[in-house]
Amino acid sequence: MISFPNAKINLGLSVVEKRRDNYHNIETVFFPIGLKDVLEVVHSEGSEPYEWSSSGLEIDAPPEKNICIKALDVLKKDFSIGPVKVHLHKVIPFGAGLGGGSADGAAMLMLLNDLFELGIDKDELKRYAVKLGADCSFFIDNESRFATGIGDMLYPVEVNLSGYYLGLVVPPVHVSTPEAYRYVTPRVPDYRVNELINLPAEEWKGKLKNDFEDSVFKQYPELKKLKYYLYDKGAVYASMSGSGSSVFGIFREKPEIDETKGFVWIEKLK
Repeated sequence: MISFPNAKINLGLSVVEKRRDNYHNIETVFFPIGLKDVLEVVHSEGSEPYEWSSSGLEIDAPPEKNICIKALDVLKKDFSIGPVKVHLHKVIPFGAGLGGGSADGAAMLMLLNDLFELGIDKDELKRYAVKLGADCSFFIDNESRFATGIGDMLYPVEVNLSGYYLGLVVPPVHVSTPEAYRYVTPRVPDYRVNELINLPAEEWKGKLKNDFEDSVFKQYPELKKLKYYLYDKGAVYASMSGSGSSVFGIFREKPEIDETKGFVWIEKLK
């Protein structure tokens, strides 16, 4: 069985407060995009619980540390699952604020559920997904969601970007998520993300903000330059996604983006 786990972007991101457990409560809108990995899971006749292989972007962690295998381990605690062969073709850049790992984990849960006919409904799949990562459950429904808590509390939200183009750039810069949280200043926003998202995209600039930009742009000024490069190319709105390092723009016309800036992805939104 084959799945195509897709990435997401954050439309606005407010870091509201630091919690007693040292995590942070946030408010953001997760929006799925068409950039995809490929994940295949089939039965194996081998004696080992799994056989692992990968292609595409290099994965520098051992298989047991990969979220796909963690998803397998989570389900095996409650279900009888036979040996499998797992192949991941990695396209979504790592550590870019695009949720590629979480998407892979969610896809693995759904593939195993289908392959072994486990009968797990969507709500239960989401509960398993949260064990893998705060935003992992988003990819079960894979529709626009207003996220609160640590990104694990999801609510339906309407986002209409039909006809716009997305221009995404992932430069060769790695932003540490723990480091990004260390330097961000939590604050209660004047306007909530789920309210601002109802405005036309042309009105988001200067209002729909990513709180990580203030601190991350100071450490990585090239990301700030990239954001305003996208505005120069005609974006009606541009932002960093998550804690970076990806930066995206929303365009009325298909943009021409210099591919020397990094990994570039352009798509027409539906």
